[in-house]
Amino acid sequence: MAKRAKKQINLFYCAESEELARKVANHSDVIELQTISWRNFDDGFPNLFINNAHDIRGQHVAFLASFSSPAVIFEQISAIFALPKLFIASFTLVLPFFPTGSFERMEEEGDVATAFTMARILSMIPKSRGGPTSIVIYDIHALQERFYFGDDVLPCFETGIPLLLQRLHELPDADNITIAFPDDGAWKRFHKLLMHFPMVVCAKVRDGDKRIVQIKEGNPKARHVVIVDDLVQSGGTLIECQKVLAAHGAGKVSAYVTHGVFPKRSWERFLHNNTEGSDDQFAYFWITDSCPLTVKDIANKAPFEVLSLADSIANALQI
Repeated sequence: MAKRAKKQINLFYCAESEELARKVANHSDVIELQTISWRNFDDGFPNLFINNAHDIRGQHVAFLASFSSPAVIFEQISAIFALPKLFIASFTLVLPFFPTGSFERMEEEGDVATAFTMARILSMIPKSRGGPTSIVIYDIHALQERFYFGDDVLPCFETGIPLLLQRLHELPDADNITIAFPDDGAWKRFHKLLMHFPMVVCAKVRDGDKRIVQIKEGNPKARHVVIVDDLVQSGGTLIECQKVLAAHGAGKVSAYVTHGVFPKRSWERFLHNNTEGSDDQFAYFWITDSCPLTVKDIANKAPFEVLSLADSIANALQI
């Protein structure tokens, strides 16, 4: 069977994602970067211009987005809705981090499930000449959210776990790794991708008015334990898991999350010079570059390492 020719992709990007976009282009000789002029009128509303709009007619187009805050979403949505109408062959939206993913359910009347709202907005992206828009998202917070998208778009759900597996293989103690999950939810979504590692599952249990982390199953003793989850916000749960694992004899503890959100610079609490002693330190803290602002903040700061999604995104654009 003849090998399928690769698609030539014109990749647009938001300002925050420029560094990642350049990395994606460097991973493939069929991806050409295109630009949008991100300007504002005097009243603050977007004044956007898609450069080379005529030149992309009949070509495959993608947009690399970063919905890091409500302030930047509207201007990107405006560009995303405009691109498919430029007589292009196909359109792919790459949104590495689906930001409202942790707000996917109602616990009492009056709660607003903003994950559903965001999915509905993206489901209204106009069709290109080639058909529905493809939407590439990495490690969406709740698996049921794939069903929030309408039939007029094609969600493609990818994972950053292969990047972690590659990095673990490079470690000097690669044969002494145990994977830990902070709760049952993380175990359900990731354990099948990590089956060949010993596992520890933690759980939050109520102790009076407090909720404490305990080991539900597995033994971390003398192992290099890597806590795996989809995202981190304040990091409180990860820190409590680290303490419990260390108390049960873990040789050292590291962490991996696909999305390092870290609001209000909460990443600072993980820096080696901000922890009380070696028993409270993470040996490694791996994140991907799905949240570009965090990547800039933690650059060259131990224990953080960034595992880039660039190659994975370049491959996803060929699907």
